[in-house]
Amino acid sequence: MRWENLSPDSEHSRADTALFGADAVTTRTFDTPEFRGITFHEIRARSIVNRVPGASRMPFEWTVNPYRGCSHACVYCFARKTHSYLDLDTGLGFDSQIVVKVNAPELLRHRLASRSWHGEHIAMGTNVDCYQRAEGRYRLMPGIIEALRDHANPFSILTKGTLILRDLPLLRQAADVTDVGVSVSVGFTDEELWRTVEPGTPAPERRLDVVRAFTDAGIGCGVLMAPVIPFLGDRPEQLRATVRAIAASGATSVTPLVLHLRPGAREWFMSWLAEHHPHLVARYQRLYAEGAYAPRWYQRRITRQVHDLAREYGIGPAPAGTPRRLPAPAPEEPEEELPTQLTLL
Repeated sequence: MRWENLSPDSEHSRADTALFGADAVTTRTFDTPEFRGITFHEIRARSIVNRVPGASRMPFEWTVNPYRGCSHACVYCFARKTHSYLDLDTGLGFDSQIVVKVNAPELLRHRLASRSWHGEHIAMGTNVDCYQRAEGRYRLMPGIIEALRDHANPFSILTKGTLILRDLPLLRQAADVTDVGVSVSVGFTDEELWRTVEPGTPAPERRLDVVRAFTDAGIGCGVLMAPVIPFLGDRPEQLRATVRAIAASGATSVTPLVLHLRPGAREWFMSWLAEHHPHLVARYQRLYAEGAYAPRWYQRRITRQVHDLAREYGIGPAPAGTPRRLPAPAPEEPEEELPTQLTLL
């Protein structure tokens, strides 16, 4: 594994700027049902607050990612490419080789206390899920939230994990002193589709239970309806069922986002598609012929349908002028009428 060459900005940086050294890596496996087949690489990172490159057009500048790789095993996950920076496999390796930054809470606390830090918003869950299965064992997020709370630093979390409910008391404390945004990702409620494309995640209904719990606790929770998967999850009755369930959960907003296939994720997804839905391969090749994003006409159609349904059920996207707490990368050629293409888990 190429540990030494990994830096925040380049996969070919000098070793003295690497995020961690090979001598700081401990590899573990646990013979328990929830972790069987998963290898954890525990590292002591050299930094944890990462600046987002300006070219990404993200409306936030800083992120914290305590994990690399994700046992959610979503076949479409854009972050698969990041595993290649460590010479790790972007397919099954991404799902089962998890890098754990065991010193993340102490690094964050130190950074927030530094004179050079000015209290900027920090986004979490924009690369891989910080509430994936590993968090149940390593418990990094309580220390991270406590550091943000103690410094009254604004932050947001995007997750597919129900484990966030464990930290609801801490998040309520943080919300008393700073701006806290929570969003849950639910792209569809179709159970068969969920089992095949998101095999390591909690069921969509369990994720909507998270929304209900946060709403009951007085913390508004939005839903990122992502990804809407062409030809598999975009039928009108599927969109209606999903929006209806989101509305019933008490979500403050719903933001639909169509599947995008970046290098790394594209190859893995298309391999999965060829195995499970070979009749759709040619249609996908045509739909995504121009790059990572579906054509504008298709994105507009899905956005219009979901927003119409949201209005029907009494919810909608965040009002105009309201800052988005969980933003993400815009399309390669953004237009105002299209929703921001969020980083997917």
